[in-house]
Amino acid sequence: MLDAITALSRGTRLVYQKGLRRYIFLPILVNIIVYAAMFSFVITRFSGWIDHWMTLVPAWLDWLSWLIWPLFVVSLIVIVFFTFTLITSFIAAPFYGFLAAKVEIQETGRIPLDDRGLTKTALDALGRELVKLAYIAPRAIALFIISWIPGLNLFAPILWGLFSAWVMAITYLDYPMDNNKVSFKDMRQRLSRRWWQSLSYGGLVTLVTWIPLANLFLIPGAVAGAVLMWDQYYRTANELTIQRPS
Repeated sequence: MLDAITALSRGTRLVYQKGLRRYIFLPILVNIIVYAAMFSFVITRFSGWIDHWMTLVPAWLDWLSWLIWPLFVVSLIVIVFFTFTLITSFIAAPFYGFLAAKVEIQETGRIPLDDRGLTKTALDALGRELVKLAYIAPRAIALFIISWIPGLNLFAPILWGLFSAWVMAITYLDYPMDNNKVSFKDMRQRLSRRWWQSLSYGGLVTLVTWIPLANLFLIPGAVAGAVLMWDQYYRTANELTIQRPS
């Protein structure tokens, strides 16, 4: 059976093979530009953010400063990389959609059900990213608020880790599902039914995004790996729907 590590490693090898390399150059360029801009912005402000957060800790919790400070640091790092991934995914979504379609044809012999033209596919991909953002943003804001509440913020890094894994599953496994006309709601239901495969793959991709520089070249592999996961675990429900008489 296909697992998350195998899917990602196979996917990474695939996208650098002849025939698929052309579809990853622009996404990698986008990742490099966004990464450089965010890295420069965060480095100049990181220390100030932490100092400001620590001034908000109530006096009666001063004795826990040794624990609260590293929790703030971890939470901020998770938020930064989480934001980086969302931004790059939004900008590169049309390219990743094309890449997912080419991988599906090459590796499964199946043509995606999507019959939209090139332009409409690109525009719809951006629209789909906005739908994802509308789903993710309020939950991320709720977690951000929890990160500031004394006591509850002790659990913030764990909650952010689980949430990041779920978001990465949604972000990458949605590319092949969108190509096969699976609605956003249906996509989330399929991911929930296969929660272990979804969270394990999303968690692995989350770890990949935390590897400086290497993540720029591994993210396209995560798109290809998601196609392999889609074909192995999530495709069946869609086929049953198609075969159901009208």
